Amino acid sequence: MPKRNKILRTICPLETALDIIGGKWKGIIIYRLLDGKMRFNELRRVIPAITHRMLIRQLRELQNDGLIVRNVQTEGQIKVEYGLSSHGIALKSILLKLRAWGEKINNID
Repeated sequence: MPKRNKILRTICPLETALDIIGGKWKGIIIYRLLDGKMRFNELRRVIPAITHRMLIRQLRELQNDGLIVRNVQTEGQIKVEYGLSSHGIALKSILLKLRAWGEKINNID
């Protein structure tokens, strides 16, 4: 799990959680990985608005925080895939509820 300030964790676990998954892209990246492992360019295709540099940055942060796993296969051509760790998978129900809430908000006249 992430290496966060222990004082912050004991004071407000919600703040810790939002710090880890906060921002514009992390939730979207995790949501896209709910369907399974993806390569970098696959993620770029399904999240076209994210820049190359930002995707790299967000993937590194998610990996450092223990939400995704980077798997490098060296047989033949090098192949890098990103998938969710057990901590990342644990966010599935939360993200699906956020998506449903977003759908409701979009349908308000």
